[in-house]
Amino acid sequence: MPKQFMELKGKPMLMHSLELFLALDGIQSITIVIAPEYRDMFDDIVAKDSRISFAAPGKERQDSVYNGMTAMPPGASLVCVHDAARPLVTPDEVYSVLRDADEHGAAVLAVPMKATVKESDDGKFVLRTIERSRLWEIHTPQVIRPDLLKKGFEKVAAENLEVTDDVSIIEQLPAPVKITVGEYTNIKVTTPEDMPMAESILAGRK
Repeated sequence: MPKQFMELKGKPMLMHSLELFLALDGIQSITIVIAPEYRDMFDDIVAKDSRISFAAPGKERQDSVYNGMTAMPPGASLVCVHDAARPLVTPDEVYSVLRDADEHGAAVLAVPMKATVKESDDGKFVLRTIERSRLWEIHTPQVIRPDLLKKGFEKVAAENLEVTDDVSIIEQLPAPVKITVGEYTNIKVTTPEDMPMAESILAGRK
């Protein structure tokens, strides 16, 4: 089972993010990038809210984001890309990164790195220690103006580039990306031990 459908506090992990975005002011549409065989779990909520649509996932993350972008209705002022595996983002974080993207063209939620990071050439010996004060752990949402994102995709396609996250597309132009300071609780649920932590954070908020 894809991790975004694992149950967190009584509902699929993805549903936490979906319900949060549906409750925010100013959200014109939501595109869920998901394979057709999983879409029926959203039948009830789609019937109640016409803003929700679907797009097919792509081979790589950037292909999935492109499919989601092309499914948007015209007239959107910002594209907000969020990982279903980050069910703990807060409304304040989303509003903050939206404001920064509106002002600067692109913005990303991030937190300063706490850990010491070392680089290795061969995976066996340390090459050097990277200055921690310059490092940020990148989260989602990542928010970009549609025209800027389209230009980025055109360059990525023309030069056959592979990017690891959404604002990396904008970095290729190059264009500035604003760092919006987020919260350390906006964890990405990746491994089984992350689930109890996510449940604990949600319980604390209640």
